[in-house]
Amino acid sequence: MQNSVQMLEECCEDLFGISLDPPDRRDKCDRCKRPSVVCWCQSLPNPPINIKSSIVILQHPAEEKRSLRTALMLQLGVTPGKCVVYKGKRFPSTKNQAELEPILNSPNSLLLYPSKDSVPIEHLCSQIIAPSEDAHFTLVLIDGTWPQAKAIYASSPILHRMRQVKLIAAGNSDYIIRTQPTEGCLSTLETAAQALSILEQRSELRQLLVRPLHTLCKYQLDNGAVEHQSKEFRIKNQQYPKQIGKRLNRLLNYSTICRPEASEENVANRIDATLQQQQQRT
Repeated sequence: MQNSVQMLEECCEDLFGISLDPPDRRDKCDRCKRPSVVCWCQSLPNPPINIKSSIVILQHPAEEKRSLRTALMLQLGVTPGKCVVYKGKRFPSTKNQAELEPILNSPNSLLLYPSKDSVPIEHLCSQIIAPSEDAHFTLVLIDGTWPQAKAIYASSPILHRMRQVKLIAAGNSDYIIRTQPTEGCLSTLETAAQALSILEQRSELRQLLVRPLHTLCKYQLDNGAVEHQSKEFRIKNQQYPKQIGKRLNRLLNYSTICRPEASEENVANRIDATLQQQQQRT
């Protein structure tokens, strides 16, 4: 029997040039789970940053499968236990209700989500931080694509009752190897880092926490990846090949309204320009 197996292996190697043995896998980093040659752990804050706030990430299950996700960078960038990830499509679930529900019901928890009820985090901080410098806050983020985040919010009534905040004029994303819907959209890491820098009044936090993302993008660009412009940029420059759907149109309008220089006239012009481009393509 052993001789037969050996002869089969030799025949396969001679005929097809392949081996029946599985190929050796690349060594992976135990922390970031990336191949060792493209590990970004050397760019993490060392030691991890000690923050007063806590971070809760409500992560869509599909996000865990992405090789270029950023939530893990946030977890490793702050002191252990300060950033906790819960996975699901609706929160809280039966698995995490006992632990998560008190957090989401706490008056000191802030949901970072651009709903109609959200207020700029800068405005809120000026009201809630001043009375007590030692106040402890939990920043809650939804991690996933925009449709996934919207679905999680819609299916989780408890999130609607939370105090909700948003970022205004956060700038363009440094996640240049992934297409963003609009110019103001940020990755989970960047969103949390920007919010923390405001919430804790430490402007250096964003730069320190986002360094692993810069390293990741550099690795990808050095190995054939290209920079991605946002869909908004491509639409403005007539480079977007598809018809603009209702969801993207709402995002473009929301992004325009949230910018400091926005006015009713600018918003109207943006909508008219978008509709004209669609009519020209059709």
